[in-house]
Amino acid sequence: MQIDPSDRMQAQLQRVIHWSVRALSVLMVFVIVMGVIDVGWILYQRLMMAPRFVLTISDMLASFGAFMAVLIAIEIFINITIYLRDNVIHVKIVMATALMAIARKVIILDMEETEPIYVFAIGVVAVAMSLGYWLIHQLPRQQHLEE
Repeated sequence: MQIDPSDRMQAQLQRVIHWSVRALSVLMVFVIVMGVIDVGWILYQRLMMAPRFVLTISDMLASFGAFMAVLIAIEIFINITIYLRDNVIHVKIVMATALMAIARKVIILDMEETEPIYVFAIGVVAVAMSLGYWLIHQLPRQQHLEE
């Protein structure tokens, strides 16, 4: 976004937004660290329950959900970092983050307690996000072929 250098208010507002995004990045690092601690705590608790040092399938699924949540937080941090560097939101990275969030939902989904329409809706969202991500990857190739 281009800022008119003669408009002081616009420049000051842009600075406020810039520092707000920096504050968000610091807070996201805190969230990531706390998420890693939580993953470690979950694994520790599951391994200390009887039978000791054995993870059941439900334990692993709970752990996978926690791992994916931390990975999504890292992706969001990367989005914030790139925004600070380029002052632009990169759609490809946002789409990848959304795909990871959908994948997390699918991984932790309890099929016995989930309504079929909800499973269908998640499937539609996953296909739509995948198609969108694929199209975004095809766009640079298409532009390269036209040159």
